[in-house]
Amino acid sequence: MPKSKSTQKPVEELSYEEALAELEGIVEALEGEQNPLEEAMKLYERGQALAAHCGALLESAQLKVRKLAGGSLIEFEEESE
Repeated sequence: MPKSKSTQKPVEELSYEEALAELEGIVEALEGEQNPLEEAMKLYERGQALAAHCGALLESAQLKVRKLAGGSLIEFEEESE
């Protein structure tokens, strides 16, 4: 179960790994437990904020990789066996 609101860090202060772990906990809580509507809505809202934060962090990382790669990303090709 996710931490109570009073012990939660602001979403903006979480690393990608912290945000993803909390998001996974929220998904499990929403899927596995019968939550009162108000609590379920709070979990959902926090989950949406965490998902957006993770997306922004991934986008930022992609931009950094593009800069390091000279402006273009090379498509990943899986090796055939």
